[in-house]
Amino acid sequence: MAGRILDDYGRQAREGMEPSLAEFLAAEEEAAAENRAAFERAGLKQGRSARPRPPDTAVKILDRGWSAPLVVGPLAGLAHPEGTPAVVRAAGAAVLPAVVDASTPHPLADLAAAGGGPLWLRTYAAGDPGATPRPVAEAEEAGFAALVLTLRPQDGVRPPRAADVGWTDLERLRASSPLPLIVAGADTAADARRAVDAGADGLVTGSLRGLPALADAVAGRCSVLLDGGVRGGADVLVALASGADAVLVGRPVLDGLLAGGEAGVTEVLDGLVRELADAMRFTATPSVAEAHRAAIADGPGPAPAARQAHRGAPEPQDPGTGGARSADLRKTDLHPSLSDPVLDTMNFLNEVTHRYPDAISFAPGRPYDGFFDTEQIFTHLRRYLDHLAAQGRTPQEIRTAMYQYGPTAGQIREIVADSLRADEDIDVPDESIVVTVGAQEAMLLVLRALISGPDDVLLVASPCYVGITGAARLLDVAVTPVQEGEDGFSCAELEAAILRERARGRRPRALYVIPDHSNPSGTTMDAPTRDALLELAERHGILLIEDSPYRRVSPGVPLPALKSLDRSRTVIHLGSFAKTVFPGARVGFAVADQRVVDDTGRTGLLADELARIKSMVTVNTSSLSQAAVAGTLLAAEGRISVLNADAATYYGNAMQTTLRNLDARLPAARRAALGVRWNEPTGGFFLTVHVPFQADNAALTRSAQEFDVIWTPMNYFYPQGGGHQALRLSTSYLTTADIEKGTARLARFIEAQSAERKAS
Repeated sequence: MAGRILDDYGRQAREGMEPSLAEFLAAEEEAAAENRAAFERAGLKQGRSARPRPPDTAVKILDRGWSAPLVVGPLAGLAHPEGTPAVVRAAGAAVLPAVVDASTPHPLADLAAAGGGPLWLRTYAAGDPGATPRPVAEAEEAGFAALVLTLRPQDGVRPPRAADVGWTDLERLRASSPLPLIVAGADTAADARRAVDAGADGLVTGSLRGLPALADAVAGRCSVLLDGGVRGGADVLVALASGADAVLVGRPVLDGLLAGGEAGVTEVLDGLVRELADAMRFTATPSVAEAHRAAIADGPGPAPAARQAHRGAPEPQDPGTGGARSADLRKTDLHPSLSDPVLDTMNFLNEVTHRYPDAISFAPGRPYDGFFDTEQIFTHLRRYLDHLAAQGRTPQEIRTAMYQYGPTAGQIREIVADSLRADEDIDVPDESIVVTVGAQEAMLLVLRALISGPDDVLLVASPCYVGITGAARLLDVAVTPVQEGEDGFSCAELEAAILRERARGRRPRALYVIPDHSNPSGTTMDAPTRDALLELAERHGILLIEDSPYRRVSPGVPLPALKSLDRSRTVIHLGSFAKTVFPGARVGFAVADQRVVDDTGRTGLLADELARIKSMVTVNTSSLSQAAVAGTLLAAEGRISVLNADAATYYGNAMQTTLRNLDARLPAARRAALGVRWNEPTGGFFLTVHVPFQADNAALTRSAQEFDVIWTPMNYFYPQGGGHQALRLSTSYLTTADIEKGTARLARFIEAQSAERKAS
């Protein structure tokens, strides 16, 4: 969304840049990539104003008036310290605050005298409880207007207790310094509230996606600023409408400095303010205080009501009715999750797919339907009806079983239990099973039951299936990712995450994981890791939510399911018949045999609690769908492994065909030169390809438009950012011919995109 002037400065700044600085800035760009992707997705909607007037860009924050909601700098850490005086002077002339890094070689008093505008000092957590972040006293004497404390320690400083980093510094600064204190790095709602309770006057977050929730968490008690990814005035408006009071602009300012010195910085700041005014004029936003979600066509989320109240903004009115309130619902009055990008990822893929119907798509993770015969539906239903009759059910009872709602927990639980015993060596009582509307409902029920308060946390293996993070977002459940390495899941990383969360006063409740051929990465957890994971979960008192959609769509004998190894009721097992038996029936299940004890000492099963929740959500799973699935299972005596043998072979062949063709199109020497690599799953639907460029929505659009091939950006699957240079390929729905053509097109796209990146 950046304007032409800002783009020109960016290009000029990159020309002749020192390699060390370029490498440093590349890392900065990587950190801001998620915000850039969110800004690029966010379009502005043209508005109409009944009372046109010039937009008012002025703001008042920390009791100081500024010309625009911009904070200048800092200059990407130590990227260009000698340019600080020029930046300070340009910011002062623009009546904007500037952030000076504590590492600056310039005396703070000299900078304050040079600038004439408000200066903020950025300092870091000392890491040593006895140390004081420097040079706070010097800043106070120089007349600085605020302190910005970054909770992480400065590079090279290793604190004795990582979980305590920054908080003692915050408390010490608040007690010792009269300057307004802004805290950077408190990116979760719990940390934000903790910072405000400790006396923070403002917060800086690096996540546009998390901005609405963070602003809601502080509920107008302090200012909220966004740092990272802002490249133009339209981006500024998107951030304001999403809950920010102002934004930090470091990279555009550095580009202006490198390309044009102080005059370049001045032109960049003037350009940003002009672009912001243009965006406000286009969206009929009269003032910064009235920036509202209605101005954005798509984006990270609404401007929370608390932020609007904090700014003193009036309720938005329909510009086409002369100020009268519209009968339409406002998105800001709906749950914030409805504006979260995680809920829009699949919509974007669908849009691209429909826009380019001739493209070969490696995106959809759905089963191949060539194995299904429409007439089989009636055979399956008849078999189940005969089963009921053989059990002694009367015609009236059979009619009721088919036409009525049926029991909430499901009417085919014993058939599901028999199948689990036959195929998975999972021996649980029927009453521990709840039959659900797909595995997605099972996730929703389990999260609702387990997460009882704001300090409860769901851990997820990251990258992870968007369905679980989407369900968590809908339920306001805090998600903490446990990063997977390229060699698979790490129990050491999980234990570290558990200890970190507990040190922060939060309670890890469960870990969600797909042990077999996971979505999206395609990795499979090895046997030693499964044993270690069960031991760790039992020792730390957390549950494991095992999702198992891909075990029976893969050739060969799978490793034992976690639930089959579970001897302490640590595992909640989720399953689905959508990938194997009958996709359209949408039947899944949860195995929840954990005991639940109430205040009177009475004991029940977690499955009973899930059924209670389900009774208020879907009431029951379709009796007709259950009957079709049950009839199919009965035909194979419960053994999906037998029923799905041909399909598993097909999927395995599709995966191997894809891998062979990738290797032929991009041989080892060529991909080593490019920096391309991929994993080699033995089954499932997915594999991961790592590339040397940003594999974002813009790259996907180019891939579809110019090369007629579609894939899924891996960054969709990282809850807190990541995967920006990787893409997911799904092999399940393609013929051999499609795979051969698709991989050839994909290789050409990777070559072209890599060459363009190298040239720039």
